[in-house]
Amino acid sequence: MSDIAHLPLSQSDPIEDLSLPGWTYWDADYFKVEMERVIRPSWQIVCHDSDMPNPGDWRTLELLGESILVIRGQDGAARAFANVCRHRGSRLVDGHEGCAKRLTCPYHAWTYATDGRLVALPHREDYRGFDAAEWGLIPVELERWRGFLFVRLESGGPSVAAMMAPYETEIAPHRFEELRALGRITMRPRDVNWKNVADNYSDGLHIDVAHPGLTRLFGKSYAIEAGAHVDRMSGALREQPSSNISERAYQQFLPAGAGRTWLYFKLWPNVAFDIYPDQVDFMHFVPVSPTRTMIREISYALPDDRREMKAARYLNWRINRQVNAEDTALIRRVQQGMGSSLYRPGPLGESEVCLRSFARKLRRIIPETRLDAPPANW
Repeated sequence: MSDIAHLPLSQSDPIEDLSLPGWTYWDADYFKVEMERVIRPSWQIVCHDSDMPNPGDWRTLELLGESILVIRGQDGAARAFANVCRHRGSRLVDGHEGCAKRLTCPYHAWTYATDGRLVALPHREDYRGFDAAEWGLIPVELERWRGFLFVRLESGGPSVAAMMAPYETEIAPHRFEELRALGRITMRPRDVNWKNVADNYSDGLHIDVAHPGLTRLFGKSYAIEAGAHVDRMSGALREQPSSNISERAYQQFLPAGAGRTWLYFKLWPNVAFDIYPDQVDFMHFVPVSPTRTMIREISYALPDDRREMKAARYLNWRINRQVNAEDTALIRRVQQGMGSSLYRPGPLGESEVCLRSFARKLRRIIPETRLDAPPANW
């Protein structure tokens, strides 16, 4: 068995030893409560500073029916706002990215500066006692952590910096602030509940069973641990050459001094970082409906034109493309099983620390999660 951090089994509450009930992966009423109590108050990743380097550069994030606009001000600061005109509620911008010196509503031409101030509107004399200072864009909380920009719809709970504080020593050598995108954000729709993606990401026991490539690379070194706000997973690359040509080439081309450990961090509840010796990815599990999730994913890397580093990055992509296909099949099977009326929560072993931690958090936030069936009335 992999070297997995252990969490003692609960002696006082047997439900702590069980996985979540199947109905929480498809029930529409539960999904609404979950979005309100879990996702809205949680940090959601948008992009990296380097994705919007110039004044006026903007990115959007679609989340729970909200469109959030993150824009670089003329002063260089990134700010987040609701992508909604204060006049009649029209969307200000369309698409995922762009650049604008000012934001002008396409409906009635109300115009906003990049810092959110209302700076112009037609027929101003029509509005008696109008104070433009009161009608700027609606702000959304934003945090910049090591170059990455996060937003949340409701305040409360720790900052991203506080959540990741226990791992700063490991993070620092990867120089996140200096990363640059290797491409654009990929949107991967999955017909599963978002928890299914999150569960799978932090599950250590399936590695040996379902990911032969990772097993060839890591051997028995894969380890997981559950922190207060972050799950940490890691695997150390073996010195023994893999029997797979892509994996063997990756082992060979990875430059000396780049490190030999793959690190994974999942921030509660639905943002993850994959930290490799050659690049860094983020994965964002965006809930769309009770049985649909959009995975936002993009890779970043430090500037490095060495041929062997370019080869390593390409091979990493080949390896993880296969891992992604394996995981996609797994979570689809689980989603199908959760829809069965015959399924009952299964036991969680001592080694399944991340799944136990995740389930415990949800049961604390939404006590109805303890029930065997959806409640009649919410």
